[in-house]
Amino acid sequence: MSEQKPRGLYYEDFEIGERLLTPRRTITQTDIVNYACLSGDFNAPHVDWEFCKTQPYGEPIAHGPLVFGIASGLACQTGMNDGTVVAFLGLDNWRIHLPVKHGDTIHMAVTPTEKRLTRKGDRGIVTVRREILNQRDEIVQSMDTTSMYLRRPEAS
Repeated sequence: MSEQKPRGLYYEDFEIGERLLTPRRTITQTDIVNYACLSGDFNAPHVDWEFCKTQPYGEPIAHGPLVFGIASGLACQTGMNDGTVVAFLGLDNWRIHLPVKHGDTIHMAVTPTEKRLTRKGDRGIVTVRREILNQRDEIVQSMDTTSMYLRRPEAS
């Protein structure tokens, strides 16, 4: 039986400035409550309806890391990392621009901004700009992430 080839993107496949869009997913109240239970983050903006009524957003909002995590899962659904990503190396410039509420539908735009080979040259480092957008195409979060990817194997 032959070995299955990865379907993910290799270092060479990333083109600077080429925008990749993920599938969409709607955030639910259950997501917000489950994340509060999982993380222990029961801060009022996420779980206290009466407090939230006094705030500009008017109702509980999703935790920032919850939105980041779901968006990361959406990126995985594209297959871009399947069998080719080696490691997640870092997150920089993470900003939360707008609240995400239950019923909002998010997706992510991933745009490579930098790439370089490792010192040995057998792998590559790719930095991408991630923009998480809501159903109105408003940027709700943005960040730069860096990951290590395999290089494309040479044909034998």
